[in-house]
Amino acid sequence: MVNVLQDLVTWLHQVFIKQFDAWILLGFVAQFFFTMRFVVQWLASEKAKRSVVPVAFWFFSLFGGGLLLIYAIVRQDPVFIAGQAMGMLIYIRNLWLIANERKAAAMTKVD
Repeated sequence: MVNVLQDLVTWLHQVFIKQFDAWILLGFVAQFFFTMRFVVQWLASEKAKRSVVPVAFWFFSLFGGGLLLIYAIVRQDPVFIAGQAMGMLIYIRNLWLIANERKAAAMTKVD
């Protein structure tokens, strides 16, 4: 049992301390922004008492996903790269749809 704990402590040190560099820091910052989108969505839904996806969700998705994509490219992780790249297209498309909807609403108000 002592060996298992020692191996775990050694592994944790290797993963979280020894290899820590600016890229790992970027990865954690990116993950923070990516996680914030869920916090924003959850709080907006609680306030409205229904499921809501605020625009901030898509901006956090875009910013956090973009940073995670950079991190994945540097780490050369093909699964992570593919997943984040596909997500970026979805986030951009949703922001584009929101902008078009707002533009159409503004045009309707003018008429």
